[in-house]
Amino acid sequence: MKYLNTMVTFSEFPDEIALCINITNCPFHCPGCHSPELWEDIGIELTFDELNKLIKSNKGITCVGFMGGFPLSVYDAACFIKANYNLKVGWYWGGEKNNYPLYIYNILDYIKLGPYDKELGGLGSPNTNQKFYKIENGQLIDWTYKFWKHGK
Repeated sequence: MKYLNTMVTFSEFPDEIALCINITNCPFHCPGCHSPELWEDIGIELTFDELNKLIKSNKGITCVGFMGGFPLSVYDAACFIKANYNLKVGWYWGGEKNNYPLYIYNILDYIKLGPYDKELGGLGSPNTNQKFYKIENGQLIDWTYKFWKHGK
């Protein structure tokens, strides 16, 4: 798994200060994608050493978010984070619900599912096909509304 860049955000994972890692080689190629550069197999290998450096150089974060990636790679990285840091872990994935290994629920705190559909908009649109979930005790709690301007 490779990444192109990172950013610290307050908006990708509600109530968190998140180090978001933009993973490359995205297989979905959604029309209207805001980050088509992530479709390419480019960037820096995201080894455990590299992940450790990224986390240590971003003091004050409460969450690490993988913006893309593949289930097994994200699972391994999330396990590393949980074993070494007191941080939450989230994953933005363009695949559909139940189209990935369900064991991922055991390690993640948040997951965004669904491909971007330009006509329906992203998470900020009440019409979006994408869903953002908080995961508690292996259960998905729909938090998509937290991205809407006026909440529920």
